[in-house]
Order: sequence, then C-alpha cells, then structure tokens
Amino acid sequence: MPQDNTTVSPLSPLLVLLMAATTGLVVASNYYAQPLLHTISDQLSLSYAKAGIIVTTAQASYAVGLILLVPLGDLIERRRLIVIMMLLAMLGLLISANAHSLPMLLAGTAITGAFSVVAQVLVPFAATLAPVESRGKVVGTVMSGLLLGILLARTVAGALSSLGDWHTVYWVAAGLMLLNTLALWRQLPRYHQPSSHHYGQLIASIVGLFVRHKVFRQRSIIGFLAFAMFSVLWTSLAFMLSSEPWSFNDATIGLFGLAGAAGALSARHTGVLTDRGHGQRLTIIGTVVLLLSWGLLGLGGTSLIALLAGIVLLDLALQAVHITNMNMVLSLDEDARNRLNSGYMFLYFLGGALGSLASAAAYDHYDWRGVVLLGAGLSAMALLYSGLMLINRESQRLDHPQS
Repeated sequence: MPQDNTTVSPLSPLLVLLMAATTGLVVASNYYAQPLLHTISDQLSLSYAKAGIIVTTAQASYAVGLILLVPLGDLIERRRLIVIMMLLAMLGLLISANAHSLPMLLAGTAITGAFSVVAQVLVPFAATLAPVESRGKVVGTVMSGLLLGILLARTVAGALSSLGDWHTVYWVAAGLMLLNTLALWRQLPRYHQPSSHHYGQLIASIVGLFVRHKVFRQRSIIGFLAFAMFSVLWTSLAFMLSSEPWSFNDATIGLFGLAGAAGALSARHTGVLTDRGHGQRLTIIGTVVLLLSWGLLGLGGTSLIALLAGIVLLDLALQAVHITNMNMVLSLDEDARNRLNSGYMFLYFLGGALGSLASAAAYDHYDWRGVVLLGAGLSAMALLYSGLMLINRESQRLDHPQS
C-alpha cells in the first residue's frame, strides 16, 4: 500500500462540485430534525425544551468531532480518512432511522454529528488543492454546498416526513450517504501531508494557534456569536410555525429553508470579495444586517412576509461573515489548515449548540418574543465586537504606519 508517494490530481470543476455536494449532504444530517421537532416531541411525548436537546446533541457532538477528528487530516491520507468518516456517519443515520425512544435517537444523532465533521476535512482539502489566486472562490463554492445542505435539509426533511414519517428522512439520508461515499472513493485524489507531530501534539497545537494568531481568536469569537444566533432562529422556528396562528405541517415548515438558500448561494461571491481585500468591510456590514434582520423576525408571529424577509437577510449576512472568517483563518498558515479549521469550527458549532439549547428554553418560557430578544442580543454582541476589532485595527495602523 502506498505510503507518502501520493499524487494530487488537478482540482477540476467536477471535483469541486462533488466536494460541495458532499459537504452539503453530510452537514444536512445534523439538521433533518429541526423542522420535525414538534412532530418528534409529540410522538415521543417530549416537552419542547427536551426535544431541543436533539439539535443540541447534533451540534455538540459535531463540535467534539471538530477537535478530536478533523486534525487527523494532518496525519492520515485524506481520501481514506474521508471515506471511513462518511461510512461511520451513515451508521449513525441508520441508528436514528430505527429509533423509537429519545436515548436511541440521541445516540444515532451523536454518532452522525461527530463523524459528519468530514465536511471540515473536505474544506481545507479543497483549499490545499486550489491555486492561491482562486482559493477564496473554491472555498466559497465548497462552502456554498455546505450551507445549502444546512438550509435545504429542512425542506427535504419536511417533505419526506409528509410522505412517510420522521424515520423516513434518516433511511433516505443513509442511502444517499452510501452512494456519495462510493463517488468520493473513485474521484478524490490521494493526498498525505507528512507531519512531524503525533496526534496529541496536533490537538495541543490548536491551542497554540489561538495564542499565536490574533486574527484566529477574533474570527472564532465572531463565528461563535453568529452561529449561536443562527441556531436560535432555526431551533424554535418549527415550534412557532406549528402553533397558532399558522399551524403548518412538516412539509410547509420545511419550505422555509428555501428562504435562506439565497444566503448560501452568495458564499462564492463573498469568497471573491474577500480575495480582493474587503473582509473587514463585509464583517461590519454583515453584523449590522444580522441585527436588523431580527426586527423583521420579531414580526413573524403575525406576518409571513416579514418573517421570510428576516430569514433571507439573516442568512445572507451570516454567510458573508462566515465565509470571510473562513478565508482569513485558512490563510494564516497553509501547513496547519486542518487545525485552524478545527479550532474555528469547534467554537462555531459550540456557539450553535448553546444557541439551540438557549432557544428551546426561551421558547418554552417566553414564546417567540423570548427567542427574538435572545437572537437580537447575540447579534448586538457580534456587532459590538466587530466594531471594537475594527477600531483596534485602525488604531494600530495609525500607531505603526510603516507596518
């Protein structure tokens, strides 16, 4: 079996498309439950707060996988690692498909969540294979697939649940995962980046990267706040839409994921703008729009037009902030991209897990108004931090004009 004599094939448009589709399919596995939470809570006799633990488990296990599994991309041949992780994520989906109790569903969700971090092995892999001058464009394209997966998972889950029940979603997802894994095995190039670190050193070195790179710390904090706010919306949206005055079914609730697709499709263009040096400006604009979107979302209890407009704005702004963060982080050290991605996305999904938990509790106690106040508060914190970051950067530039 070949050791380090690996060859890297050109990054063709077809391969970029396959990688984008894979990230979307894999990450979608963590979001199928969101539009179905009210149905699952009814069938398993759960409170809304307890049903929200399903989403929290998915994102928390994803965060753990980011720290413990993604750094393996710097040790193990990439194609082999990706295929093994895909198969294990599929195993988790099969467990969820057979679940008839909360503990079994949480077990399947945790396994799928942990190994679906294979998407975060693919993103830096794409950045490694891409030419420097088009790296932002390639990362943006692959991330478009990931973000579309997050959003369209809700639409697909709602439709499949209406055709069968909530178990149907997981059966179909497992089958698609197997087909996608076979395609990856045939199309991905072999790539092994030799490393002088052993596994423990790789994990510990993530902390060192946070200490060494100020931009890494800053962008990870912004990502934490942004994705926490994103999860606040999508965790409780199904609860609100299934209640009066809307009383929508699973399929209709799932269609709201389409409203956010515009944000995902903008990821590629955001990558191009970041390549041109507009990252700081995009961050400020994005955090301002995030805060403004909650004003529209606050009217969602009485106006579907306002709710849809708020979702579109929120997702556009979130993707602008997130893609900017990703491009800046992955540019810091080309030899540590997996670990940089691991650390950033760990905090990103940790924010998502905490946002989901807080959102379900807020809805249980204060209904939609509590969810809106929570999301707006997180958006205000992200805007304040981004503003302070920009002021500090400009101050340093004025103090050291030659640097």
